[in-house]
Amino acid sequence: MVAVIDYDAGNIKSVEKAFEYLGAPCIVTRDRDQLLKADRVVLPGVGSFGDAMNKLNEYGLVPVIKEITAKDVPFLGICLGQQLLFEFSEESEGVPGLGILRGKILKMPTTDSNGNAYKIPQIGWNSLSYPNKGRLFKGIEENSFVYFVHSYYLKAQERDIVTATCDYSVTVDASVEKGNVFACQFHPEKSADVGMQILKNFLEV
Repeated sequence: MVAVIDYDAGNIKSVEKAFEYLGAPCIVTRDRDQLLKADRVVLPGVGSFGDAMNKLNEYGLVPVIKEITAKDVPFLGICLGQQLLFEFSEESEGVPGLGILRGKILKMPTTDSNGNAYKIPQIGWNSLSYPNKGRLFKGIEENSFVYFVHSYYLKAQERDIVTATCDYSVTVDASVEKGNVFACQFHPEKSADVGMQILKNFLEV
């Protein structure tokens, strides 16, 4: 059973439907017992870092997430769900993240190092490079395209956990893996066949 954490995030239903499409039993819940009994847990997310952390605290989900990620249960953060796993974000100064992984969430620059202008937020498809290819990308060729919607990006402190990057005004840490914890800045549920393969790989870890 896949449990999708319900904290009023906007992409919950699309994530649920993607797993159902793959034939995986899936529930959307904020119940502690259901989350702790699940075979796999997903933290989706769109919107503001600070608002999301406030909701996770309001629903008492922060200690539950920390308990799950401390075990061997595969855990997947998607988009804002990846950012929340880290320590803090420039989007919401003074609001601590979950701190399960080490790193910063930074505002994407509007120009690159050569002065070329970029539209922020990044909305659309971008290709992935694999500095350390992870289990989510089994059977997926480097330079495959996935779908992004974001204005802030991860700079992970532990470089060996970064399994995919993309370039858009700056090098973005697009996916990470550490033990049973996986995360991606992009939306696999909106990334066509490549995204479905990523979710399928998550179901098989």
